[in-house]
Amino acid sequence: MPDAPTKPPAQQDETRRERVGGEGRHERRAGDPGAIRDYTRNLLRAPRAIRDSIVRHGAPTSDRARSQTVTSNFFLHILSVRIHLHSLRFSTTLGLGVITMVLFIILVITGVLLMIYYKPDVNEAYNSMQDIMYVVPTGRFMRNIHRWSAHGMVACVILHMARVFYTSAYKKPREINWVLGMMLFVLTLFLSFTGYLLPWDQLAFWAITIGANIAQSPREITDALGITQSFDVGGAQKELLLGAHYVGQEALTRFYVLHCVVLPLATALVIALHFWRIRKDGGLARPAERIPATPPGERKAAGSSKTWGLMAVVPGKTPAVDKELANTVPAYPNALYAIAALSMLTVMVMLILGYFFDAPLTEMANPAVPENPAKAPWYFLGLQELVSYSAFAGGVGIPAIVVIGLALIPYLDREKEEPGRWFSGRDGRRVAIYTAIFTAVVTIVMLALTVRYGWLRNWYPDIPQIVITLFNPGTVLVAIFALWSVATVRRTQSTRYGAIALFTCFIIAFVIMTYFATVHRGPNWEFYWTTSDWPTH
Repeated sequence: MPDAPTKPPAQQDETRRERVGGEGRHERRAGDPGAIRDYTRNLLRAPRAIRDSIVRHGAPTSDRARSQTVTSNFFLHILSVRIHLHSLRFSTTLGLGVITMVLFIILVITGVLLMIYYKPDVNEAYNSMQDIMYVVPTGRFMRNIHRWSAHGMVACVILHMARVFYTSAYKKPREINWVLGMMLFVLTLFLSFTGYLLPWDQLAFWAITIGANIAQSPREITDALGITQSFDVGGAQKELLLGAHYVGQEALTRFYVLHCVVLPLATALVIALHFWRIRKDGGLARPAERIPATPPGERKAAGSSKTWGLMAVVPGKTPAVDKELANTVPAYPNALYAIAALSMLTVMVMLILGYFFDAPLTEMANPAVPENPAKAPWYFLGLQELVSYSAFAGGVGIPAIVVIGLALIPYLDREKEEPGRWFSGRDGRRVAIYTAIFTAVVTIVMLALTVRYGWLRNWYPDIPQIVITLFNPGTVLVAIFALWSVATVRRTQSTRYGAIALFTCFIIAFVIMTYFATVHRGPNWEFYWTTSDWPTH
């Protein structure tokens, strides 16, 4: 084949310049060091270019840029563009929601690190925990942080629920978010319960054994009715929980999967829905502002009183309608700084607790040597005190009534009032104080009565179990609290004050019984003033 025609050197240089430079670029000849300079300059400018590709609206130095920072950022989008100064006050929320979220993140991170060395096998679980505690670098520290964060999350969820209730933050349009909060409360308890077995020591084994017996407690009713052989609900619940009739490998496997996969994913999903509903419901609950009337002949400031849709033809119907822009500040950086400060404080506290206080690890689980006393975690000790009177009433009946009753609060208390006010004002605060005193007296008297004189079984040994199931200190307390709530409604003519009374009854009784079971219950669940009074053998 003939050789392809070649271009003159001048035309070759022109073609090379077009190929390298292109339209609008600098012309370069072969060997021109300009490309190297461009590459070096682009390398030095890479950090700024990366930032600009992420934050396309520029530095947040104006209200417009700050608004765009929130609306265009996936993580900050849970915040509204502007936030009211009332929502930034510590007294409004006590920071409990943020603290709970941070503790959950800490639990996920430390839990993943612990999973690297943990072996979910009855023959290896305890040894792997010892390796984490004594061999793995910082293993003890990570486990301590995980343990304290779990306790802190349970406490913060309970306190957060109480804060939302006492500030009426469950009222319309926030009803469903209260239900989501109750779901988080239950999920948090299940997370702690399933994680308790994983160390596979004596403390964990016998605590879960107590929980399994509570799951089996419906047999109290079916045995009394004589239908257990054909309708064994309690046995089915226990086998569903443990995968067998005893705490063994099946139970450890189920608890490991639930604790490490199923429950964290479910909790993360409900948390996302919870935050989303806060945003869609108009932000944190707060009292309405007192806006002076507009003088005749004057126009209100644009955007100060209403939001409008459909080209300002019809008023909007979102919770943001009638929300004033006065006394609001950009969420970025004000809310972000507050969240960051609270997050750092929470992490610091967990680091201090993890450094100075070790998570317990007793002897390896031994089904032949029962713990005495075998106690559940502190957040279940009030329940265990009720279970000591009747397993079904204390472990299933009363908790079901409490959880269902709390979930229905927004739909039973329909009184219209300003949300965001603690105890709904001075009268509600007075109701809470009187109720707390009444509950403390009644609960202490009931505990003293049972310690001093026992209960029906001590008085009538042959009494049917069904009578004790229906009539025990726990059910008596519930009945007294319900009557007190009804009396409060009749006296105040307010269902809101009745709800405050009932909720306060359960909170105070829970605290007292938790303290009583922690401090004063010893071997065989007998009463002792201090642990030094326990028998030595």
